[in-house]
Amino acid sequence: MTRYKIVFAGAMGAGKTTAIHAISDTEPVSTDVANLDTSRHDKAMTTIGIDYGSVHIDDETEVVIYGTPGQERFEFVWKIVQQGALGTIIFVDHASSAPLDQVAYYVEHYLGNDPAARLILAITHVDESRGTSTEQYFQLMQQRGWQIPLFFVDARQRADVAMLINALIALIEAQLDT
Repeated sequence: MTRYKIVFAGAMGAGKTTAIHAISDTEPVSTDVANLDTSRHDKAMTTIGIDYGSVHIDDETEVVIYGTPGQERFEFVWKIVQQGALGTIIFVDHASSAPLDQVAYYVEHYLGNDPAARLILAITHVDESRGTSTEQYFQLMQQRGWQIPLFFVDARQRADVAMLINALIALIEAQLDT
């Protein structure tokens, strides 16, 4: 069996843990604890370690998914988890006060550590917008010269999360063919 490792990264409250629960074929391992950083996000629980799940693409292919904590103080975990990963799906909370800053921060972090990093952007909570238009993401990416696939998704929906994983695998396969 072929096993691929993918990382779900991004800001606190963007939907990484939710996405793992939506897609995992096995009971996910979660390191959620009570959120004591309510100034950053008012959710009840937050990840402080690594979330883990897996999904079988077919009889011969399994994708293992590692979710990282969103708080910057856990950046050391991001680097450890990234080792050996085929790619990263960066989740961004569109309803946050500064979603474009989240995109810039996380993309620059992952590209800064590996300029050849394979990234996908997953914008969540689009239905809860606080003023940022979806067009602004494309403008930011164009301004920065980033050619990263961008999707607007509901992290609770298995089909949306599967689309992200399939897109990342397709991106990887396309790069291998060139």
